[in-house]
Amino acid sequence: SKKRTDMVAQTTTKRTRNPFIARGIRKYKSSLMPHKRGVRYVKKFEKKAKAPVVTRKASRFFAADRVPKPLSRTFAKKPTKLRSTITKGTVLIVLTGPYRGKRVVFLKQLESGLLLVTGPYKINGVPLRRMNQVHVIATNTKVDIESVDVKSFNDSQFVDSKKTKRSFKKCKETLFPKEGEKPKRGQVSDEFKAMQKKIDAQLVPAIKKADPLLADYMKTTFSLSNGQYPHLMKF
Repeated sequence: SKKRTDMVAQTTTKRTRNPFIARGIRKYKSSLMPHKRGVRYVKKFEKKAKAPVVTRKASRFFAADRVPKPLSRTFAKKPTKLRSTITKGTVLIVLTGPYRGKRVVFLKQLESGLLLVTGPYKINGVPLRRMNQVHVIATNTKVDIESVDVKSFNDSQFVDSKKTKRSFKKCKETLFPKEGEKPKRGQVSDEFKAMQKKIDAQLVPAIKKADPLLADYMKTTFSLSNGQYPHLMKF
């Protein structure tokens, strides 16, 4: 009968774990079929011929000391970017160092990236100094310093060329002076004093011309009292 022939056809057809979903497309990929059968799938790779190893003959002589090779540095030194709030003639507030809290006038940026500032010395006692822009607060107060000549200033004028390493004995004498003796301090050269007087003579009239009360403002030191928060202030 027809039913019997269908049953025989079903029994004779081969059962597969990976049947066809569409023409030419099976349900599982071929790499999964060994896993279905419980066999480990191993890819067959062609073994490449190894290149012959060339053995160098050991040297009979060795260097006594290892000489380090200098690294090649190809990067260029970029100039320090000045903050947009710091411009020529801006009044700055010093945050660290011996002149902490003092107000100074910004003159120009040196080649090293440091700021050249002064009090001036005649008003608040701050001489010509180099300062990092991280250690100052820029204010909205400005002084017209177009008449002040600062082109001749550079970093070498603030470095003592005669400065050498001091021995422990000399350091001990300066740190712990004998009874009745005053401790020795660094002496300022006459050339530096002349430069300071020249800048003060040009800068003091510019400050007085800008505002009659500006000189008194430069003399006062910056400080905070109770209830004052610097992040809420407008300088």
